[in-house]
Amino acid sequence: MKTAKYLKILACCVVLLAVALPGKAQLIPNTYINVDWQMGVPLDNSLADKTSGWGMNFEGGYFVTPAITVGPFLSYQTNLESIDRQTLDLGDGAALTTNQKHALFQLPFGVASRYNWLTDSVFQPYVGLKLGASYAELSSYYYVVRQYTETWGFYLSPEVGVSIFPRPDYRMGIHVTLYYSYATNEGDVLVYRVNNLNNFGLRVGISF
Repeated sequence: MKTAKYLKILACCVVLLAVALPGKAQLIPNTYINVDWQMGVPLDNSLADKTSGWGMNFEGGYFVTPAITVGPFLSYQTNLESIDRQTLDLGDGAALTTNQKHALFQLPFGVASRYNWLTDSVFQPYVGLKLGASYAELSSYYYVVRQYTETWGFYLSPEVGVSIFPRPDYRMGIHVTLYYSYATNEGDVLVYRVNNLNNFGLRVGISF
C-alpha cells in the first residue's frame, strides 16, 4: 500500500537522523523518540486473523516530570490471510465462487503517555497508554478485483516496556514493548463483518 511505503521511507529518515546525532544530543531537550518494528496478532477477527510483522510504530514524548512523558504517536499494521476457493452467498440470488486474499490495514494515531522508572539506569522500564483515532481499511482481493471498506474508530492501547541504554549517558538504545490495542472500527466486506478491532503484539526498535 502507498501509505505503508511512505511510512517506511519516513522511518529510514528518522533512523539516519538518530545515527547522526552526537552522543548526548536530543532533537529537543527532555524528550525521547522511538522508531519500532511491530508484530501484531489480531483477536476475534473473521477477516484477517494471521500474525503479521508488517507494522511499525513512531512516537515521541516530552518529560513533563522526571517520570511522566506525554507526546504524539502514529503506527500502522497490515495483516493478511489467504482464503481457499469457496462459494459466497451475496443475497438476492447472487453468489460468488472464488479464492481470496484478505487484508486488514490499521493506522492509529493520537497521544501517548508513560510513567517511567529508573531513568538514569541502563534498564528503564515503563507502563504506557495510547489514546486516539484509528483508521482501518478492510479489503478482499479476488481475480483482478479489490473490494474494500474504510472505517474510523476510537483507539485505546495499554502497554508495558523497557528502554535499554548500554551507556545511560549516551542517548541511543533499544526499545522493547508488549502491547494490547482496542479500536471501535466496524465494517463489512462481502459476507465478512468486523465488529471492533482487538490486537496484541510486540514492538522492538531504537530509542533516542
